Amino acid sequence: MSLTPQTYWAEYAWIDGRVEDEVVIESAPDGRIAAVRPSVETPPAGAVRLPGLTLPGLANAHSHAFHRALRGTVQAQYAAVPRPPGQGTAGDGERAPDSFWTWREVMYAVAQNLTPERYFDLARAVYAEMALAGITCVGEFHYVHHQPGGAPYGEPNAMGDALIAAAADAGIRITLLDTCYLSSGFGAAPEPRQLRFSDGDADAWAARAAAIKTDGDHARVGAAIHSVRAVPAEQLATVVRWADERHAPLHVHLSEQPAENEACLRTHGRTPTQLLADHGALGPRTTAVHATHLTDQDIRLIGGASATVCMCPTTERDLADGIGPAVQLQRAGSPLSLGSDSHAVIDLLEEARAMELDERLRTGARGHWTAAELLRAATEDGHACLGWSDAGRIEPGYLADLTTIALDSVRTAGTPARLGAETAVFAASNADVRHTVVAGRHIVRNGHHQLVQDVAGALADAIAAVRTP
Repeated sequence: MSLTPQTYWAEYAWIDGRVEDEVVIESAPDGRIAAVRPSVETPPAGAVRLPGLTLPGLANAHSHAFHRALRGTVQAQYAAVPRPPGQGTAGDGERAPDSFWTWREVMYAVAQNLTPERYFDLARAVYAEMALAGITCVGEFHYVHHQPGGAPYGEPNAMGDALIAAAADAGIRITLLDTCYLSSGFGAAPEPRQLRFSDGDADAWAARAAAIKTDGDHARVGAAIHSVRAVPAEQLATVVRWADERHAPLHVHLSEQPAENEACLRTHGRTPTQLLADHGALGPRTTAVHATHLTDQDIRLIGGASATVCMCPTTERDLADGIGPAVQLQRAGSPLSLGSDSHAVIDLLEEARAMELDERLRTGARGHWTAAELLRAATEDGHACLGWSDAGRIEPGYLADLTTIALDSVRTAGTPARLGAETAVFAASNADVRHTVVAGRHIVRNGHHQLVQDVAGALADAIAAVRTP
C-alpha cells in the first residue's frame, strides 16, 4: 500500500510517556512514521496543524459491532419488566431484577436480523463512530458467522468479510477475532438462536477461519474462544493450535459471570482459567476479556503466562457484572488493554478513567494508575494484544496513527499543557477528539469524518434495519 506522505505539526504530543511541545510528525508512503521532531516552533510549509494534545491512535481491543443497536433499547426493556413483590424501589414501581442474562435475550433478537449487507452498513457506521472517538484500530470479536438456523452463506465468511470491508470504508484498522462458538453451555447443544454462531465443531471452525482473506495493511485476523462454556474442553486445543500456527492473537471471554465459574467447577472440577491453562490456551498472545471473577490462583496463572487482560468498564458496569481485579492482574504480570464491548458508549478515554475510578470505589483509595499508564493500556498495549505491535507509539517506524484531543473545550480548558495526559484521561471525552489520522491519512478533521459524511444518519438507518420492533 502506497500513500501520499504527509507532515503534521502537533501543538503538543504525548511521546514516550511525556508531553512534548510543537512536534513535527512526518508520515512515509508506507503509512509509517518517518520522523518525529519536537520543539519546531514554526510549522513547516504544507504541514497540517493539530492543535491540542496528539496521542498515538487509540485501540479498542474488544468490540461486538452489532451490540451498538442495543444502546438505549435494553434500558427501556428493563424498565418494562415486572419486579416481584418486595424487590421494587421507592418511586419506580415494581420491576424485575435485571442482569447480563436478561440483556442477552435482547441481544439475540438483534443478532437474528443481521445479514451481510445489514451488518456492513451497521459496522461501517459503528466504526466511523469509533474514528470520531479517536479509535484507529478495533478488535472485532466476531461470532455471527452463518444464516439464522445455521446454514452457511454461499461465501462462508460473508459476515466477516462485511466487517473487514466496513472498517476499510470507515478508515480504521481491524483485527477480526474470528470466534469459535459451539455450545450453549457445558455439554449442551446450541440453542436455536445460537445456531448461526456455530460451525459444528472446532475443526470446521478452523477450516472456515483459515479461508479469511486480509491485506495485512488495514486488516489482520486472530482467533477467539467465545468462552469455556461455548467451546467443549476437548476442542480448545484446536483453536489454540490454529492461533499458534499463525502467530495470531487468541482472545477469550473469561469469568465474566459467577454462573460460568460455578458451572465449570461442577463440570470440570476447576475454574475456567485453570481449564484454559490445562489446554494450553494461556500465553503472551492470549487476551482474557473481562476476567472479573477470579481466584488468587487464577490471577497467578494469567499473570504468569503474561496474558493480556482487556477490561471493558462501561459494559461491565452497564451489565452489573462487577469490577475485575485489574490491579492484581497487572502486578502479577498481565498487560492491560481496554474495550468498549457492547458499546453502551464508545469512548476509550472513559474506559481508561473508569478503570481507575472503579478501583477507587472498590478500595476507598486513589492513584492505582497514572494517566500515562492508562494511556498505554488504550494505545500501545491495546494494539499489541490485537497483533499490531508496530502501532501505539509516536516513534519512527511505527504506524502513523494519531488522535488529537482538544485542550480548549469546556471540559479541558484551564489545565496546564504539561498535564495534558491527565486532562485527556480524567476530564476529556470522545467529544473532545478533533483529529484522527490512520496510516498518515486524515480520517477525522476538526471533528468531522472525511469518509462517512453523516455518521449519525448512517447509525440511525443501520440500527433501524436490524432492531426488532
